[in-house]
Amino acid sequence: MTTLRDAAMQSKAWPFEEARRVLKRYEKKDPEKGYVLFETGYGPSGLPHIGTFGEVARTTMIRRAFELISDIPTRLICFSDDMDGMRKVPENVPQQEMLQRHLQLPLTAVPDPFGEYDSFGDHNNAMLRRFLDTFGFEYEFVSATEFYKSGQFDPVLLRAAEKYDDIMEVMLASLREERQQTYSCFLPISPKTGRVLYVPIKHVDAKAGTITFDEDGEEITLPVTGGQVKLQWKPDFGARWAALDVDFEMYGKDHSTNTPIYDGICRILGGRAPEHFTYELFLDQNGQKISKSKGNGLSIDEWLTYAATESLSYFMYQKPKTAKRMYFDVIPKAVDEYHQQLRAYPDQTPEQQLANPVWHIHGGNVPASDMVVPFQMLLNLASVAGASGKDGLWGFIRRYAPEASPETHPGLDAAAGFALRYFDDFVAPARQFRAPTDTERRALEDLATRLAAWDQAADAEALQSMVFAVGKEHGFEPLRDWFSALYQVLLGADQGPRFGGFVALYGIHETRKLIEEALAGQLAARA
Repeated sequence: MTTLRDAAMQSKAWPFEEARRVLKRYEKKDPEKGYVLFETGYGPSGLPHIGTFGEVARTTMIRRAFELISDIPTRLICFSDDMDGMRKVPENVPQQEMLQRHLQLPLTAVPDPFGEYDSFGDHNNAMLRRFLDTFGFEYEFVSATEFYKSGQFDPVLLRAAEKYDDIMEVMLASLREERQQTYSCFLPISPKTGRVLYVPIKHVDAKAGTITFDEDGEEITLPVTGGQVKLQWKPDFGARWAALDVDFEMYGKDHSTNTPIYDGICRILGGRAPEHFTYELFLDQNGQKISKSKGNGLSIDEWLTYAATESLSYFMYQKPKTAKRMYFDVIPKAVDEYHQQLRAYPDQTPEQQLANPVWHIHGGNVPASDMVVPFQMLLNLASVAGASGKDGLWGFIRRYAPEASPETHPGLDAAAGFALRYFDDFVAPARQFRAPTDTERRALEDLATRLAAWDQAADAEALQSMVFAVGKEHGFEPLRDWFSALYQVLLGADQGPRFGGFVALYGIHETRKLIEEALAGQLAARA
């Protein structure tokens, strides 16, 4: 009999494929440190964006897959590079002039422009942890500032001083000639200003563990230990892997060309390069890469204003190696597809369940869906019902699903509130009702007549068949032109729900009245 672990070892779902690569590292013996270490990195130069969340969500999915196929314990570290110098001021934060005065200071030495934390780095770290805690991730947070200053990084930094020439050989081969003249893998922290200095290093004393450089004409020698020096970001990647003995880290496609550099430096410093997973980038509504400093694209808070956390996790699961445009209009589709997968899960085979995104979102502990009305349908209902609150929507929902209530269907109740907010902010401002053509008018009049004569139950499939029949009899070819007309004339949108389901939910009498108002031009006038 095939066990769930056996099925996981054969599953083609990408988290299991990645988990099997990690397991292969230890096919001969378990890790000496006693666990497998997954890591994600975060640069707190700006407020956390959805790409940061995506790394943790996807790494967690791989970690859960690993835990099904192996008994080796695991840890997940979220490492914040908060000792980096602030090279530019993010556009989406207050006190721009104040921040300009603190350029090149380590992020944990830059005052918090929000006035809430000891530093800008601490503020952004707190935002990251809050986001991750909202989603229930199990992780350990590590601050680079603490890692450097506490001495935890000292052994690797001393080794970097010993292997300075080898590291520089790797780095210089990747740089333009002009950059080669001033580059050093070590960045001293100025004892005068506290700023991260990008200066040539005159001498590295491996035995003493010090570096010597000039600042404003004065020769200064600093120890590489104790947080007085930090590594440039590329060497820092490999050094961190060596220091922590990291087994897996994923990063965006923009890092992919640096992988040989990261790996090479990790090996020079005595470490074993981890397994990698390179994902495609997230794009904003204009097709531009999402950036922390620009604040473009969706933030995590913005997504959670209009949908539950699981829908965002579902979006992250989908095709991680394909670039995805990430804007508000992807939310309704993600919500409805997530619940479609929830409904399918109980009737699937174990192999199918392991390939279902909801297994990975919930770590195998998959809940039941209570969304008896799709999110897109709730949006359309909000469009025509004129409901100012959830109570108005629930009046229609109860007629469609008498067994449902806010108490018994809390997910649906939350979705109703999300739908109202989404409608108010995105659907209502963009609605454009149009008048029907002569052919469409005749078809709509026919549909209204048939609805007036309808004496059966408000069955969604039967109503859908009737709507189909009207479109065919009035010569719509292709038939989707008929449904486009229904959406544009009645809902002011280019797309919409299965219309039979909409009629069953909204009501036969109400739909007939909606058609009459559209034919009289009242919908366009109100909009």
